[in-house]
Amino acid sequence: MLAIFDKSVAQCPEGLQSPNPESVFALKDGILAQHFSSIHPNAVTINLGQPGFIAYSSEKQNPLLPRLFAVVDDIFCLFQGHIENFATLKQQYGLSKSGNEVNIIIEAYRSLRDRGPYPIEQIIRDLHGKFAFILYDCASKNSFVAADPDGSVPFFWGADSDGHLVVSDDMETIKKGCGKSFAPFPKGCFFTSSGGLRSYEHPRNELKPVPRVDSSGEVCGANFKVDAEAKKEPLGMPRVGSAANWSSNY
Repeated sequence: MLAIFDKSVAQCPEGLQSPNPESVFALKDGILAQHFSSIHPNAVTINLGQPGFIAYSSEKQNPLLPRLFAVVDDIFCLFQGHIENFATLKQQYGLSKSGNEVNIIIEAYRSLRDRGPYPIEQIIRDLHGKFAFILYDCASKNSFVAADPDGSVPFFWGADSDGHLVVSDDMETIKKGCGKSFAPFPKGCFFTSSGGLRSYEHPRNELKPVPRVDSSGEVCGANFKVDAEAKKEPLGMPRVGSAANWSSNY
């Protein structure tokens, strides 16, 4: 799975950008989408317009960590992994018999967006299992990315030459688009357009970038760690409707 988001919908953390990026213009002319399609001939690529694009392939899957893709009411979601308490959550969110893990993520997101206020951290903590997902909501222009606390699914993010955010489960694709400006997506964390990167295990703590150094001694993106001494105010999820101007809250 792959997503590239324009800076207007996802501000890439500065710590991800290497001084010597060796990256490409991933959105320009669809370069990275073409690369993804070349290594996954049956991939589905969806152009979101100015916000970016997402791509999905069911090839070369780990049977224990399958990939899923769904679109509901212009909410696009890519999911990889397995949710252990799926039956409980399926009942909680009122899904039909045909519902699966990716539908759980979409319904959980819609609960946050439309029917809050629920702590976003608690919603993700309620997902027990091995997972990583990428969600984009066309209505609110909000991106939502998360990974489980153990980093069970190979999952990476980085910055291209224009500073656009790139997220994928494929390291070679990330390297193609981001050069040295990439890192594993932080375990137990989530990223949203409105709130940036946060830890759902330690929601009141800031995250600080720790530079990654490759075998040649060059800085290669950054790992983000919880700063035990730095606190921040809780954030919510932007809600859809006529009542709110969310920009004043962030």
